[in-house]
Amino acid sequence: MAAAEKISHLLELADQGPSLRTALAEEVADLLSAWPADYPESMRQVCESLLAKAVRDLDPVARARLRVQLYAQPGLVQRILPREAGSQALIEAARSGRSLVEPLARSLGVDDRIAHDILKDDSGGKLAVACKGACMDRAAFSALVLLIHPVRDRSDAFVMLDTFDSVPMSEASRKLRSWQSEDRLVPA
Repeated sequence: MAAAEKISHLLELADQGPSLRTALAEEVADLLSAWPADYPESMRQVCESLLAKAVRDLDPVARARLRVQLYAQPGLVQRILPREAGSQALIEAARSGRSLVEPLARSLGVDDRIAHDILKDDSGGKLAVACKGACMDRAAFSALVLLIHPVRDRSDAFVMLDTFDSVPMSEASRKLRSWQSEDRLVPA
C-alpha cells in the first residue's frame, strides 16, 4: 500500500472511535516496527502521534501487549508507553507486602496463574525474562527481585542481576508473547 493510502487508512481507523483503538495501535505499531523504505520519514512522526493518542484509550493488558510488540523500539516505547508508573506500583506493592500476582499479571498482560508461576520461581529467572520482555529497566527488576526473593548473601543477588543482563531482549519478548498467548488459549 502506498504511503498516502496507508496514512489515509490509519486516519479512517482513528475516526472509528475508541472501540477500534487496539486495532489501530497494533497496526501503527506494526508499521513503525517495520518501516517501509519508500515511506517518508515525516510520516513516521504522524504515526507516532497517532499511536500516542490511541494508547490513551487502551486498557493495561493491551498496553502490555503493545510494549512487547514494540520491543525493538525501546525509545519509542519509553516515549509512548512509559513504564515508570507500572514498575513503581509493583515495587510499592512488594514493599508493603501485598500480593504481586494481580498487579504483575496486569502489567505483563498475562493471567494470574502465569504471574503466580513467575513470582514463585526462586531463581528469579522467570521474573528476569518477564521484566526484560516488558521493557522494565534493570533498577526496577533489581528492586522487585530483592523484595520478592530476599537473598542471604550478595552473590545470590548478583546471580539474579546477571540473569537479567544475560537474557536477550528478543528472547525475553518472545517468551512474554508466548505467556500472553497462553493466557488467551486457557478457557475462562
